[in-house]
Amino acid sequence: MTRVVELIEKKRDGGTHTRAELETIVLGATRGEVPDYQLAAWLMAVVWRGMEDAELATLTEVMAASGEQLDLSNVGRPVADKHSTGGVGDKTSLVVMPLVAACGVPVAKMSGRGLGFTGGTVDKLECFPGIKLDLSAQAFVRQLNEVGIVITGQSADLAPADGKLYALRDVTGTVPSIPLIASSVMSKKLAAGAQVIVLDVKAGSGAFMREPAQAAILAHAMVDIGSRAGRRMAAVVSDMGQPLGRAVGHAVEIREVLASLGGAGPVRFQDFAVELAALIVSLATNGTAGRAEVDRALAQGRGLAMLRRMVEAQGGDVAAFDDPSRLPSARLVHTVTAPSAGYVSKVDALAVARAVAALGAGRAQKGDAIDLAVGVELAAEVGAHVRAGDPLVQVFANDEARLELALLLLAEGMALSPTPVPPRPLVLDRITARR
Repeated sequence: MTRVVELIEKKRDGGTHTRAELETIVLGATRGEVPDYQLAAWLMAVVWRGMEDAELATLTEVMAASGEQLDLSNVGRPVADKHSTGGVGDKTSLVVMPLVAACGVPVAKMSGRGLGFTGGTVDKLECFPGIKLDLSAQAFVRQLNEVGIVITGQSADLAPADGKLYALRDVTGTVPSIPLIASSVMSKKLAAGAQVIVLDVKAGSGAFMREPAQAAILAHAMVDIGSRAGRRMAAVVSDMGQPLGRAVGHAVEIREVLASLGGAGPVRFQDFAVELAALIVSLATNGTAGRAEVDRALAQGRGLAMLRRMVEAQGGDVAAFDDPSRLPSARLVHTVTAPSAGYVSKVDALAVARAVAALGAGRAQKGDAIDLAVGVELAAEVGAHVRAGDPLVQVFANDEARLELALLLLAEGMALSPTPVPPRPLVLDRITARR
């Protein structure tokens, strides 16, 4: 039997692993047979030496096979999933996926909770009291068949190897590696069973990947992994230099989701969500449906109805769909105004995220309590013209000291220019599978 140290040396020296060798490392780690010090050494060798495309695809498949794998074939139609690498104000899935389901494409999505400055889809959904977000695999598949859309928390039974590897990467300086990031994301997506997967890879100050070129490399790697596994794949690289949409928080973002599904959301964000939904529908139907169907679903309110149906099916209170004031609300509201006339030249995503975290909406570590009511709502995006005294941002808080700190952080991240500033493009790159 091959010793693990020999596999570490092979990767250290630039070798390419076989499937059997990857199974020795990954499945051995999952079973506790490979000690952390050897696994850490192998991870660092991967960081330094990288992986061949086929080798990376095999690693991901082995990780996906380390635990439960959902079989969604009995749905009878291609099932869709979407993944974002995380961002500030990124409530896109809650607009995109109901629109996709409203076009007749089944949607099955497992989402995570927010950590650090990124907000989690699961956390946002908890603004609907009573909603169940820990569905079993059986309940997950049953709702998919009965309702056509299901969004729940990430199951620990899917790709447990990723949990083992990620925990070690986090404390060994091996997080920033394209092969390790790509296999982490895609192993869970493959295990979750969707046949159609669209990825939104963020780039900018509020993203893990700061540079668009690096984000594009990651997107290509993940699309290639999925394509080799027989999935219909596409990706976009999108700007996270400023927040996505106007709202950042939890309840404030849910209000924006409801407005967007009602056709009254921020234009930049709403157009982006429609583009992603159209891309998913087109992939799922082999191009027989797309943008026109999504536009109709939005105009007719069918996306909003689909989200409501999903929340209700998962036990959530849907009163906020009729009366958004039923969503969690903050005790304090403070408006920051423009000190002079000019053009908005900077709304730094990371500064906004830190401000919202300071208000109590973020977690320092898993399990921390968060305040669903706090957040900010931007009144203007980069490129907009404002007059002196016009509102720039509304801040929703429940604590005066937290509010003061958030205001200081926001001031560092916002700026005006006396001369016109071009708006920031949202979609930076579009990536499809190689034929």
